[in-house]
Amino acid sequence: MELKRGKFQGVLNILSFNRHFYIIGISILLVFGLSLYIINWNITIFWIVIIAFIYGLIAPLIVSAYVYDFSGYYKMSWLNNLKLNSSKITQIVNINAGFDETSFILNKKFETAQIRVFDFYDSRRHTEPAIVRARKVSSVFPNTQQINSRQIPMNNKSADIIFLLSALHEIRSNSEKIDFLKECKRILKPEGHLIIVEHLRDLPNLLAFSFGFTHFFSKKNWLDVLKKARFVETRESKFTPFMSIFVSKI
Repeated sequence: MELKRGKFQGVLNILSFNRHFYIIGISILLVFGLSLYIINWNITIFWIVIIAFIYGLIAPLIVSAYVYDFSGYYKMSWLNNLKLNSSKITQIVNINAGFDETSFILNKKFETAQIRVFDFYDSRRHTEPAIVRARKVSSVFPNTQQINSRQIPMNNKSADIIFLLSALHEIRSNSEKIDFLKECKRILKPEGHLIIVEHLRDLPNLLAFSFGFTHFFSKKNWLDVLKKARFVETRESKFTPFMSIFVSKI
């Protein structure tokens, strides 16, 4: 089975998984609009607020369409820029937080490698409504294993590449992230790579997601937790202005 993405799947996912924000936002917008007939608003302030609300609702959808539907993210062409030696890759690990749109794609891209897929979602710790909804509709790669974020059931130095694609930010605690990354380091081969793809808490994502950008972490935070997990080398590259690729080695 291969996961087939529909047109504007990224936008539809954002709307579906974060519908509580859109319901609240549209409700507030309607109430504020009706208040014009009750309160003697300064018309300039009124329209500034209206435009700001509309921008806050629409901008994430436009950016999501760009990143997830039109940039080629799910074609994995960005992996070519990392100059990985595919002929020497025998063991791929893909770890998600219960929403998996990439394992089937990676399995096809690295046809000669074995892929193991893990899901670190813990309903007691990872309580974001969006990820709870995403889990209900996610396609599950065969033999996906549910794991604790502090223990990956693999031997030391057994993985060539570990992928964490838009997943690790669901672990909100830095200490939990560090413990998890130490486990990733343990199972990586000496010449292996840890590949993390994330939105950042930075200006482009502030402009795209307004206060929703606080769901992401800063570049400084990612470099700090990777350093504390004792990854000795990390390089960052950009995939669109809104997403960063961190490649770490041990």
